[in-house]
Amino acid sequence: MAEAFSGDCLCGAVHYQSVVAPQFIGQCHCVDCRKTSGTDHGTHLVVPEDGFSVSGEIKFYDHPADSGNIVSRGFCPECGSAIYSKNSAMAGMVFVRASSLDDLEIAKPQMIVYTSRAPSWSLLDTSVPNFPEMPDRMP
Repeated sequence: MAEAFSGDCLCGAVHYQSVVAPQFIGQCHCVDCRKTSGTDHGTHLVVPEDGFSVSGEIKFYDHPADSGNIVSRGFCPECGSAIYSKNSAMAGMVFVRASSLDDLEIAKPQMIVYTSRAPSWSLLDTSVPNFPEMPDRMP
C-alpha cells in the first residue's frame, strides 16, 4: 500500500492529503454507498484522522447506517464530489473515497462487504474476502 496519497474534487475547490498509509481498503455494496457513488459500490481507504488534512470547504450529510451508527459523508458543496466520511463508531478515523484519489492504483480493496446487495452485473473480486453483509470483525 502507498504511504502518502492525495486527491481532490471535480472542480478543484477541495484538496486533501494523507501523510499516512491506509490502514485498510474496502469495497462496499450497501444501498448508501451505491446511492452516494452513483454506481454499484463505494471503495474507501481508512486512515487515521490525525494524518489527514483537507483544504477547501466540505459539507456533511449525516445518515444512520444499518448498525444505527451515524455516517457523516463529506462532499464538495460546489461540484458534489464525495470526498470522505466518518462513522460515529470509529472516532479518529476517516474513510476516503477512492473515486477522489489522484492515483487510483493505490486503492486495491482488501475485502468486499454487502455482496448480497450487489446487482447481478457487479464484477466481484473473488481473490479477496467477500461478505454478504458487514462482518462482525475485519479479516
